[in-house]
Amino acid sequence: MTSGAAQVTAGLVGRAHGLDGSFYVDHVSEPLDPGIEVTVDGRTARVERRAGTDIRPIVRLSGVGDRSAAEALRGQRILVPAGELEEGEFLTADLVGCQVPGVGVVKRVVAAPSCDLLEVGDGGVIVPFISDAVKRVDTDARVIEVDTRFLDLDVPGDPQP
Repeated sequence: MTSGAAQVTAGLVGRAHGLDGSFYVDHVSEPLDPGIEVTVDGRTARVERRAGTDIRPIVRLSGVGDRSAAEALRGQRILVPAGELEEGEFLTADLVGCQVPGVGVVKRVVAAPSCDLLEVGDGGVIVPFISDAVKRVDTDARVIEVDTRFLDLDVPGDPQP
């Protein structure tokens, strides 16, 4: 992997499974197919085996040869190369910290079953990351414009219907 290439979190190393270095993957967000290159705890490895389900996969990485090695990685992020982004797609890291005028700063992005959710401001306003709620995203300017009427928010300066 080239140094400085954009990476995204595919999941977290979970508890060990068996004696060969395999482990469960918690909080899966990207596929971990055999042969894919990953970074865990600052080290590059390849997925040698994948079993289990899509929701609860079990993987074994090159260089992780036994149960104790897998347990030593528990809780570490599994990073994979970020793919090419299509129009309207954004990396989570690019959204966190963006200003939502009249609401606050994006604190985190939560992956929900039907869409991602932005948690915004100190009050924890939840904004569904859908076209009806989000009018414009400018990651360069670090601004996300939302339709406060759709969110049923009373924001000073917004025209009321």
